[in-house]
Amino acid sequence: MHNYFPQTDADIATMLQRVGIGSMDELFAEIPESVRLRKDYDLPSSLSETEIREFFAALGDKNKPLTCFAGAGAYDHYAPAVIAQILLRSEFYTSYTPYQPEIGQGTLQYIFEFQSMISGMTGMECTNASMYDGATATAEAMFMAVAQAKKKNKVLISATVHPNVRAVVDTYALFKGIEVSEIAEKNGVTDKADMEAQLAVGDVAGVIVSTPNFYGILEDYSGYSEAVHGSKALLIMHADPSALAVVKSPAEWGADIACGDGQPLGMPLNFGGPYVGYLSATKDLVRKLPGRIVGATHDVDGKRAFVLTLQAREQHIRREKANSNICSNQSLMALYVTIYMALMGPEGLKKVNELSYSGAHYLLDELVATGAFTPAFDQPFLKEFAVRTTLDVKKLQSKLIKKGMLGGIALGSYKKGMEDCLLFCVTEKRSKAQIDQLITIIKEEML
Repeated sequence: MHNYFPQTDADIATMLQRVGIGSMDELFAEIPESVRLRKDYDLPSSLSETEIREFFAALGDKNKPLTCFAGAGAYDHYAPAVIAQILLRSEFYTSYTPYQPEIGQGTLQYIFEFQSMISGMTGMECTNASMYDGATATAEAMFMAVAQAKKKNKVLISATVHPNVRAVVDTYALFKGIEVSEIAEKNGVTDKADMEAQLAVGDVAGVIVSTPNFYGILEDYSGYSEAVHGSKALLIMHADPSALAVVKSPAEWGADIACGDGQPLGMPLNFGGPYVGYLSATKDLVRKLPGRIVGATHDVDGKRAFVLTLQAREQHIRREKANSNICSNQSLMALYVTIYMALMGPEGLKKVNELSYSGAHYLLDELVATGAFTPAFDQPFLKEFAVRTTLDVKKLQSKLIKKGMLGGIALGSYKKGMEDCLLFCVTEKRSKAQIDQLITIIKEEML
């Protein structure tokens, strides 16, 4: 019945008897019959190593590689080839946990370096040992704000934060009894007047904004921290860490918590994951950070050593009172972006943004020159921008895909009133020739 179980029939019978169940069907009785698989798996019964490699290679060949001009939180940035090799080094690629410092020094070292580099980029005083992804990191930041406020139970989130991040925040808030209220957007940026009006009503624990925002716009958050702190709330900034190499950091904007996804730090798109989240905060909030923090010290011989410095014990012994129950992270992915940041350095990341900026602005100019596109917003942007078009969005996207181009994201699937809009992104990997090819295909569609 279950060909891939290692247990014998006798083993299964013994286990069923121990838990007081008569059969495997009874064990799975809660699963509706309509969703049960009652046929053989579509898998060969057995294959040699050569055959299984060929089998999966054939499956992989069905994936059609596309030249990516899409972003919206997942970016096609360059990654040095050496990362894959360093990842496999035994001192880093280990099953030992930070709870075993005498044999987990490699793990502790890269966690410490991850924290240090992210803190440097965000300007925050402390960073934890990574999160699942940027969306859940934002939800955890919300929990921190509510826990710090104690008696306040409302969080404001800008309409210019990525809708997928907003959806995860809403899900987490629902089961914590937290009220999430949206701040309106105006011309592609957060409506500051609406935020101030909602803050004036009271009961707000935190405010969540984004840089760059969902449309790729670099918003001006002057005066936000004063308004938020004046209402005794915390300012949370969801930020693209790659962009922080050239734009104002969350700390410079006066934020209390910074969060986001590490994917832009050279991680392959991977069809949507796995990625890694980061969560940073001011020193005053260090005990509200979920997960763990690693520190550096010296051993008895005076040699540099790394240790698990801080973690919230209530996550383990008083779970019902815990601010967060997250007890793991994307450690391998944190190692990946740590190696990337170490290899690229500040100047390398600056160059990444310079190339992305110039390519994105060149593409916008070329799109506008066709006469079929206009900027959706008159706002500054870095590598990503929204345009309105007189062309049929779905038809254009279909043609681009057939020509091997992932040509932007249809904003109508995210926002009402933007059915004629596309969100384009250009990273340092996109050449002028590729951009010109994209424009050529679009011009063909116009004929």
